[in-house]
Amino acid sequence: MFENAYMPYRGYYSTPFSKWQMTLANEHSLVLAADTVKRWLGDKGIEPGSLDYLYLGYTIHQRQAFYGAPWVAGMIGAEGTPGCNVSQACSTSTTCLYYAASGVESGLFGTALVVAADRTSNGPHVVWPNPKGPGGEVIHENWLMDNFNRDPFAGNAMIQTAENVAREAGFTKEACDDLTARRYEQYAEALADDRAFQRRYMVPVEVKVSRKKTITLDADEGIVPTTREALEGLRPVIEGGVHSFGSQTHPADGHAAAIVTTRERARELSADPAVEVRIVSYGFHRTDKGFMPKAPVPAAKMALDRAGITIEDCAAIKTHNPFIVNDLYFAREFGVDAAQANNYGCPLVFGHPQGPTAGRCVIELVEELALKGGGYGLFTGCAAGDTGAALVVKVG
Repeated sequence: MFENAYMPYRGYYSTPFSKWQMTLANEHSLVLAADTVKRWLGDKGIEPGSLDYLYLGYTIHQRQAFYGAPWVAGMIGAEGTPGCNVSQACSTSTTCLYYAASGVESGLFGTALVVAADRTSNGPHVVWPNPKGPGGEVIHENWLMDNFNRDPFAGNAMIQTAENVAREAGFTKEACDDLTARRYEQYAEALADDRAFQRRYMVPVEVKVSRKKTITLDADEGIVPTTREALEGLRPVIEGGVHSFGSQTHPADGHAAAIVTTRERARELSADPAVEVRIVSYGFHRTDKGFMPKAPVPAAKMALDRAGITIEDCAAIKTHNPFIVNDLYFAREFGVDAAQANNYGCPLVFGHPQGPTAGRCVIELVEELALKGGGYGLFTGCAAGDTGAALVVKVG
């Protein structure tokens, strides 16, 4: 449990998420993130040199990402700020925030910046030499697709883990379609009043098309409006399964950032010093092999236990749900109404760029709590390797 790890209110942002192979498909994710962070810090009047440490979360390699966090720190103007890289698939942002909170809590540093950025589009194709192979034939891997399609330990694709949980729990395609339709309704609420909710935290991305032309991406891109009737007409991806392409997420591109610091410094940097955002606790778990969507439940229980609260104490709940069975299983195990979680959007709808996905979820959770007048909020989600991570925050 953390007592002195805070985020300044509005001391965070997420960019819009762009569906893969669209506007951000050819942008270097770390360079684009650094450009946006530098502009955002300037708008906030925050001196980059005041940042003591930088945690960079990414999962899909980009050119020269070997230099990672120190490179990003240099690009934003924090040339004396060290940092490290964190990669934990879908839990990357959650774990970055945990590391940053731990550093502040222990007194290791006073202010840390978390930057999470990924580009699933046009991912790298990796080649290793294989001199003992027939004719010296190389070993090769498509970084994104090969790993989505096969866990080297469990031996199955990610969607198979969702179908394993659905089969064991007895969830039907009808139940999946019903809750998926609700998720699209909730996302539509974030678009109301000219996207009033999203404008609370979302920062546009500037993409240089040429030396003289720059375009701005200021809203999520590539989302297809969906109805219950449309979902009913989609066939399961796996024969005999319950998940169609409508009830699972889509790869995306984007980034997010957040400052984690002391209570006093958070007040100084806050858009409203009367609003406090505390990182309260963290939880983690690894579940049965090939049953990834189960992992967020015990991870959430750990985070709640460490915070000294129960699920009933949470004013808002947010999940990373690459498959809708994640939410069905979570709701059943905790005895909560799945339709009341994930207000204003979730990765199932707005997409999944890997590294920044959980970051955007936590940011939306904070903003929902602020709208409700404060309280505890829970974020939990699964990650590759049948793992999960959770975070409890409190807005006061």
